Amino acid sequence: MDFTLTPQQQTLRHQVRALAQEQIAPIAAEVDESSRVSPELMRILSDAGLLRHTVPAEYGGHGIQVTNLCIIREELAQVCGQADTNFIMQGLGSFPITLGGTEEQKERYLPSIANGSAIAAFALTEPHAGSDVMSMRTTAVAEDDEWRLNGSKKFISQAGDAHTYTVFARTDPAAGSRGISAFIVEAGTPGFDDSPRLDLMAPHPIGAPVFTDCRIPYTNIIGEPGQGIRLALGTLNTFRTTVAAAAIGMAQAAYDAAMEYSKERMISGQPLSDLQATQFKLADMAVSLEAARLLCYKAAWLKDSGQENVIKEASYAKLFATEAASRIINESVQIHGGAGLEKGSRVEQLYREIRALTIYEGTSEVQRQTIARQLLRE
Repeated sequence: MDFTLTPQQQTLRHQVRALAQEQIAPIAAEVDESSRVSPELMRILSDAGLLRHTVPAEYGGHGIQVTNLCIIREELAQVCGQADTNFIMQGLGSFPITLGGTEEQKERYLPSIANGSAIAAFALTEPHAGSDVMSMRTTAVAEDDEWRLNGSKKFISQAGDAHTYTVFARTDPAAGSRGISAFIVEAGTPGFDDSPRLDLMAPHPIGAPVFTDCRIPYTNIIGEPGQGIRLALGTLNTFRTTVAAAAIGMAQAAYDAAMEYSKERMISGQPLSDLQATQFKLADMAVSLEAARLLCYKAAWLKDSGQENVIKEASYAKLFATEAASRIINESVQIHGGAGLEKGSRVEQLYREIRALTIYEGTSEVQRQTIARQLLRE
């Protein structure tokens, strides 16, 4: 796929690949079975300067280019799921500040996120409000020079380990989509409990924060009251394409494992790869990978080239890549046979990890609905 990339982007890919193989791979098995953010992993990402790709240059970053984010996610996800999560959450958790924050907010929060001394989180989803954001129940009420937050969130990556949370809450129940606002809440704020954890089928640093009369300064609002949906959608529409890249990385790892295993595994005196059924599987996997990459990097290129609305293209990429990765990983397990079911094997791990990617940041069903609406509008 490097033929679509600039020389600088190709260099970035080679650098991240080397980092992943040399420094992250030795600890990947351990950190991917942990439900807490690994300080060692964050140090590796920070020292390599990768976290700076999630923050604008004027605040200590390298600037936010979606193609670069995709390159990094693809290479990290091939080796370590948590490395991918830790990296991209710095961007997802801080991008609302980049989009709508005051100069003071940007100077206060973004540099530490860029250098890894602060961990960011994006708190949008609730127990009763996933893709249906308008069902949000968390509230923020203005009282003098403060906001008082009450409610709960769920499936918040890095909750419990994060220092800075971008939190979305309803500020005007009668205003519909214009009644939701975004806020910055720091860990340790009285009334904010980020300790509840969630145990997923694939271990992941994730939790369910609770707000009980949590008071934050009035100036912690991001943008103006009622701009929360705009900030949330602006963030998701920028980062959705990168989910496709992570799925591609995971699928590539499964494909490589299947290719290697099929050449080594002997069946009736011949390699498994000599069987036509295996060859068909490998061919379908390779075609799906190539198609997913083309959709992903096209969407990223369009965004970086200045096309403001890439909702359709990002949804194309996210839908196709995550569904294709699910099929590829499933087929890799099938090629491995019983060996693919062994707990701790790479393909078994990928089989559990890939499932979340068809759900978070918009389920496959929501992507189809979004695509259809865009097509009908056109």
